[in-house]
Parts: sequence; structure tokens; C-alpha cells
Amino acid sequence: MTRLRSVRRDLYAALTAALLVTAAILVGRYVYTYDDLIVGWPPLLGRWDPHLGPGTPAAVLVAVAVVAYGPSVAARLPWRALPPAAWGASMAWIWSLALIDGWRQGIAVRLTTPNEYLTVIDRWHDIPATLRDFTAHILIHSPDNWPAHVAGHPPAATLTFVLLDRIGLGGGAWAGVWCITLGSAGCVAVLVTIRALAGEHLARRAAPFLVLAPAAVWLGTSADAYFAAVAAWAVALLALAVTGRSLWWAAGSGLLFGLTCFLSYGLTLLAVIAAAVLLLGRRGVRQRPVLFVPLLAGAAVVPVAFTAAGFDWWEAYHLLVTRYYEGAAAVRPYEYWVWANLACTVLITGLATAAGLRRTGGVLLRWRADATHPETLRLAFLVAAALLALLAADLSGMSKAETERIWLPFALWLLPSCAFLPHPRAWLAAQAVLPLLLNHLVATGW
Repeated sequence: MTRLRSVRRDLYAALTAALLVTAAILVGRYVYTYDDLIVGWPPLLGRWDPHLGPGTPAAVLVAVAVVAYGPSVAARLPWRALPPAAWGASMAWIWSLALIDGWRQGIAVRLTTPNEYLTVIDRWHDIPATLRDFTAHILIHSPDNWPAHVAGHPPAATLTFVLLDRIGLGGGAWAGVWCITLGSAGCVAVLVTIRALAGEHLARRAAPFLVLAPAAVWLGTSADAYFAAVAAWAVALLALAVTGRSLWWAAGSGLLFGLTCFLSYGLTLLAVIAAAVLLLGRRGVRQRPVLFVPLLAGAAVVPVAFTAAGFDWWEAYHLLVTRYYEGAAAVRPYEYWVWANLACTVLITGLATAAGLRRTGGVLLRWRADATHPETLRLAFLVAAALLALLAADLSGMSKAETERIWLPFALWLLPSCAFLPHPRAWLAAQAVLPLLLNHLVATGW
């Protein structure tokens, strides 16, 4: 009876999430206008466009295979083989969804639109000079102002694509391949972290949900997939460091944390998740406090390099805030987006995650009464830290719309809550249907 009641509450949580999305759609369409929200299909930045494409059969096949065999394969496969298998399956899911729009629209031109990074490659002939002059072009009314995404991120984001171009991997197709390949590796980083902090059993249960993430719709179409993977591996290496692995993992983690902050200003909130990892690994930290030396040394590398090159992160951030309110943010109503952003989060994490978060809350509330399953408490704490970081981003007002893309680095850490759910195949089916519908009915883009 208790188990039935718990399943019923899971369904209520999923229904509540579905109603939140419905409310965001209806209010966005019938209370506000396009000029208010500046998105074509609220709460998503896109347009209504029912269509099929060459990726349709592959996407359906991948979804059916993961739903039918994902839980059993994840439970039985030797651990050494599971992370690469998850990476391959995640890549297949992301590629197939992207190719629903065809090679050109789905991959090759996504990062070549006017607001994107590749449009300014020819302005980086002299990289040191461009870095010194970067902040002079952030504001809308500055001479030769940067496009929105370039101005909205520290220069490591754009510099990545400049360097790809320099080694012969220029153009939108290679940029798309880069983002999909790295973005799909984010699920492996989350698996590694869960195993290190909460045990292999929960990592195996989470694996199919990380593979079949609804976020794959945007992991295949934006540079934020790349940012999400770098951030996820920064956390994963920190988890390995605090659980007794080599101190080199701490140095690698610090290096990636530093890079993360120079890929996206908002990812400084990753410190909340990092703090949770340090707290969960506090025994290892007490035993080896020296790990802070390589961690901090690694974290200093990227900031010192960019500062020495003439880029001032703090000045650029303050200019960005001004630029943000010079553009669409000045129009988009906070009172809508502060909750519609959460509807976007439902669309990138799925209804199963809503039910998983309900169970996460239950684990945290019962932590004193139930001390027999410490691994579930540890996973719940990690998920709660990610949710806290996401809510902080939401309340800041610096993420009004487009959070289906911007919040990918946080969304990856909410998906493991699905490990708490019974009947995984049923929930996986719900996870698969959502992105299939979205990619066939809505043309996403920015």
C-alpha cells in the first residue's frame, strides 16, 4: 500500500510538471505577445514547425532500444565498459535527434547564425590584441559590437572555435561535431561522479536516464553542450580526487573549473555543486588537505593566462550586465520568466526527473530516520545542490528565456534523481517521447 501511494505521488509530481509547461505555453501565447517575450514558441525559443527528417527512424530506434534494454544492460555490463557504452548511446541519441532537421539545418549551420561564435572568426587574426580589446565591443552601442553570444560569454568560448579553425576544423559542421561529441561525454562525467560519491548501483540505475535525456534536443544544437561537458568533468575529477584517487585529478579538476568560468559567466554557480562534492568527500579532504594545492593551482591557470593577455573578467561581466539590459532582457518580463524558466527545465529534464526530484526531497527529509541507505542520501544531496544552483540562476534575473540551452550544465545533474524511481522502463518511455515530440513539432534555434 505504501509503495502504491509512493508511485501515485510520483505521477502527481509528473502531472504538476506537465501542468507547469502547459501554463507557460498558454500564458505565453495568450497573455503576452512576441514583442513581450521575444520567443517564437513560448517558453521555448523556436517556432511551430511539424516535420519529419532523415534522423526520425534512427531516433525512434535508439529510443526503443534504450527503453527496452537500457536498464538491464546498465545493470549487467562490466563497469569498465559502461561509461563508453553510455557515451556512444548518448551520442547516437543526440545525433539522431539533430538529424531530424537534416544535416544542414540540424548540424552544419547551427553555429553560423548571426548571433553565434563562428561569425567573428575573421576578427581574431591577432589573438592577444583581440583579447586586450574584447571588452571594448561588449556594449550594443560600442563600435563593431560583438554578436549576442560572443558578448554574452567570456572569450574562451569564442577562442575555442577560433583554435578549431586554426587547426583546419573550421566551419559550422566541425563546430557542430565538436559540440555533440563533447556534449555527449557529459553523461559519462555524471556517471563517474555518482559512482565515486554514491556507489556503483545508483550510477547504473541513472545511466539509461542520462543517455535518453530530453536535453539531447539542445545538446545537439548549441555550444552550451560543450560548456556543460567541461563543467561536468570538472566536478567528476573533483569527486575522484576527494575519494582517494591521484592528486593529479585535483589539478585537472581545478584546470577545468577555471576554464568553465571563462566559457560562461553563469557557470560560476557550479561552485555550489563543487561545494557539495567537497562536503560529501570531506573524509578524504581531511585525510589529504594537500589536494587543495593542485586544485587551486589548476584553477588559477586559465584566469592567469587570460588576465596576462589583457582580458579583465570582472570588467567584462559588469559590461555584460549592462549589455543584457540593453537588449531583450529589458523587455522580457521577470514575473513570467521566473517560473516559465522552470517549465523550460521540465522540457530538458523530462517528467521522470520531476518524479525523481520528489523522491529526492523525500530522501532528504527522512535522512535522520533512515540511516541504512547512506548512498541514496549522498546522491540526493548532490542533486539538491544542482537544483539550488539552478534556482539561484533563475532568481538572479540573468536568465530570462533560452534556459533550455543556458541551463544544460545544471540539468545534467538533475537527471540522476531518476535513479530513485521504480519501473524505470515506463519512465524512460516518457523521457523518450518528450524530445521526439519536441524535435518533430518545434524548430528550435536562436
